[in-house]
Amino acid sequence: MTKGILIAGTSSGVGKTTVSLGLMAALGKICQVVPFKVGPDYIDAAYHNFVLGRPSYNLDFYTLGEDRLKALYLEKSEAGDVAVTEGVMGLFDGADASDFGSSAHMSKTLGLPVILVIDAGGMSGSAAAVALGFRDFDRELNLAGLILNKV
Repeated sequence: MTKGILIAGTSSGVGKTTVSLGLMAALGKICQVVPFKVGPDYIDAAYHNFVLGRPSYNLDFYTLGEDRLKALYLEKSEAGDVAVTEGVMGLFDGADASDFGSSAHMSKTLGLPVILVIDAGGMSGSAAAVALGFRDFDRELNLAGLILNKV
């Protein structure tokens, strides 16, 4: 829908927030970054605000509904050069067996490419197998890149 990326992880604890903050800080030196957080999490949004000096917006299907969520994203992302959206939990983790509310759901709804963060500590070639599994799990998802963290 607009210019931006979504930073997702294979699970909680892989370093999504650290990677998102580093990317926001680096991009913030050369352009206007508009930060977003998937879900109602206020702590990560506060970190985004601290790093960029501007508010971060929560994108939550449950509280906003899809139409209002899209409108909020479009409106707020227009205020910057690029939007960086930090995902929630693991890429496909929704509230139930479906992916409703997940980072993958958000990516497909907003048309955002995904940068997947993998905790590659203690791995070598297995990191490729993890990446391929995430790529092949949902071929409608635009998995655009990987960041191997904790190496």
